[in-house]
Amino acid sequence: MSDEVAAFRSGIRGTVRRFVQREVVPHIDQWEEAGTFPRDLYARAGAVGLLGLGYPEELGGIPSDSQTMLVVTDELAKAGAGGLIAGLLSHGIALPPILALASDELAAEIAPKLLTGEHIAALCVTEPGGGSDVANLRTTARREGDVFVVNGTKTFITSGMRADWLTTAVRTGGEGASGVSVLAIPGILPGIGRTKLEKMGWWCSDTAHLTFDNVQVPARYLCGSEGMGFLGLMHNFNHERLMLAAMAVAFAEVCIEDALSWARDRETFGRPLIKRQVIRHKLLEMTVRTAAARALLEKTARAIDGGKEPVAEVCMLKTLATDTLEFVAGEAVQVLGGMGYMRGTRVERIFRESKVLAIGGGASEILRDLAARQLGW
Repeated sequence: MSDEVAAFRSGIRGTVRRFVQREVVPHIDQWEEAGTFPRDLYARAGAVGLLGLGYPEELGGIPSDSQTMLVVTDELAKAGAGGLIAGLLSHGIALPPILALASDELAAEIAPKLLTGEHIAALCVTEPGGGSDVANLRTTARREGDVFVVNGTKTFITSGMRADWLTTAVRTGGEGASGVSVLAIPGILPGIGRTKLEKMGWWCSDTAHLTFDNVQVPARYLCGSEGMGFLGLMHNFNHERLMLAAMAVAFAEVCIEDALSWARDRETFGRPLIKRQVIRHKLLEMTVRTAAARALLEKTARAIDGGKEPVAEVCMLKTLATDTLEFVAGEAVQVLGGMGYMRGTRVERIFRESKVLAIGGGASEILRDLAARQLGW
């Protein structure tokens, strides 16, 4: 790594750390209880360049690589709230399919306001009848002159309640992957219904059930050609899975930090917990597993930055990282004891949120099978 790259990443780390300490940490417990965070947080994140990382300069972004995004995730995770990351960076899964498929004109219309935080975007793929099985989605978009008429239902949509743009996977053709397309749907169009969903975790991230009832979408909002959507979405999933793995590893490290601090300060029967062999062994096992996941995460990110698209490796990484987080978060709660069960602690919140990372972006069971097939097994 060159000195210039190291300095860039160090600067990004400092910027995000200050943003989290100033704008997030004092309020995150309140936002979690309220089930939302202020919309103007997007603009504040945009003002420090957080939302533009990884996007072209001509669209108002700051070019960066996957390894830099690991740094960003590490710092955001210190607030101990996955819903904050999922909601604030929902454009990170909604914008890439548009940039990969759409015309330069359409990208220029949509992207700049997302990167400044003026607008919010949501990716709409999952349906009540299927999540990871994108090739068999049922939401239809029928071409009628200059519009597509969209009908169907999407669910578990992050930022779905307040998104200005809905990057929506639709069926414009026959059965299977070749019939899938992507539409960038303005959220203000008539016929879009939104219902808030209540969740086990990620409380401050709005999650929605969406309905499309004869929504007339101008044909110019088709991203690419009809039938190109599946490939654009699959490429996007690789990035999403890498970032979910990064969240899992970063949150595991937060759990270790809090558990270690508690073990050093908490006394039982006249001795600090850290002096108990069973507690030291717990902390060591948590650390070993997380270090292994961190090593694979960084190796995979380097491969992606080197121009590779290691689908099997990303699938294996995500399953390892999310399994690790579930173990580490559970052990952290055990070390903290009663305090680990109390709302308002990072460990309690992360424990509740650990399961969603093993489901979102492709459930662990599906990814294990996909990795095996990619390896030719």
